[in-house]
Amino acid sequence: MEICKKRRIRTGLALLCSLAVVFSVFPAYADDDIESLEDQTSALESELQGINQEILSLSEEISSTEMQVEILNGEIARTEDSLAEAETNEQKQYDDMKTRIKYMYENGNATLLEMLFSAEDMADFLNKADFIENLSQYDRDALNELIDVHQQIEDQMKSLEEQQASMADLQDDLADKQAELQAKAQQTSTNLQEVNNRLEAAKKAEEERLAREQAAREKAEQEAKEAAAQAESEKNSSSGNNSTSGTVSNGGGSVNASVDEITLFAALLDCEAVHDYNSMLAVATVVMNRVESPRFGNSIRDVIYAPGQFEPVWTGRLDSRLDRGPTSLARQVAQDAVNGARLAEVADCYYFLYAPSTSRDGIVIGDNLFFTSW
Repeated sequence: MEICKKRRIRTGLALLCSLAVVFSVFPAYADDDIESLEDQTSALESELQGINQEILSLSEEISSTEMQVEILNGEIARTEDSLAEAETNEQKQYDDMKTRIKYMYENGNATLLEMLFSAEDMADFLNKADFIENLSQYDRDALNELIDVHQQIEDQMKSLEEQQASMADLQDDLADKQAELQAKAQQTSTNLQEVNNRLEAAKKAEEERLAREQAAREKAEQEAKEAAAQAESEKNSSSGNNSTSGTVSNGGGSVNASVDEITLFAALLDCEAVHDYNSMLAVATVVMNRVESPRFGNSIRDVIYAPGQFEPVWTGRLDSRLDRGPTSLARQVAQDAVNGARLAEVADCYYFLYAPSTSRDGIVIGDNLFFTSW
């Protein structure tokens, strides 16, 4: 009886020791490591997706800024041409005035006096005096007007150049930000790859651990069964000599437009096109194409005031034209366009630039070049 008891105790101790050895060789924190790595992977993937979205939005902003810079370059070229023309007119007016002054100086005041004293009566005398005075006043007014125009163009040129410089700075800032985001995306991708590698290694290690654990468990169970069987055998063997018994347990045409919109439309045509019908209708066709396209605003006002699309809007030329009022030709073209008139040559065009300022392919009408896409 005592011998059987000791054997059963030894068998139980062997089973407990085997199971203790099995569970002691495996770390209890393996599942936590995998879960942590999976959380890191998810966080890095979300961060990378956000960075890529920022890069996409930034690329669109850079493209829009480049378009505005090109438009401004065209307007600077247009303004330079206007400035050269104004300087030529100013010089011609100045030369004509000098010629008249020189003539009057060389001939003295006799000619003017002869003109005055040749008057037949007092009314004729006064008329001739007025003529002489008006001639001099004309020279002064014409010269002053040319000086004003020259100054306005210089001011506009300065404004455009300042905006161009500002755009260039903005381009540089956007490029720096894009480079920074790309570097961040690269680093995040590298981190994500590293975490994925660690996650794969952890999963593999976990699989190996589970396999080893299963094998050790099976071995321990087998050893326990063998020990139990041996104990049972010993028990049965001894039962012939002892009267004992027991139990073994195993466990996406014409449009509606208000009077104000048509006036705004006409003012834009005055600013953007030379003053002939087809040139204005070409610009009007581009505007109407945009109104009818889901890619742009769905009204004339929305299209014209869309950010960065038409230079007269952001340089103030459009407001100045509105203050003076659009020309009758521009009003006619605007109304015709609203009623459905289009210029066939540019029927599929959505953009235009001052032709002398660009080498793009397209259709030249007036002084603008029209094209389908940026």
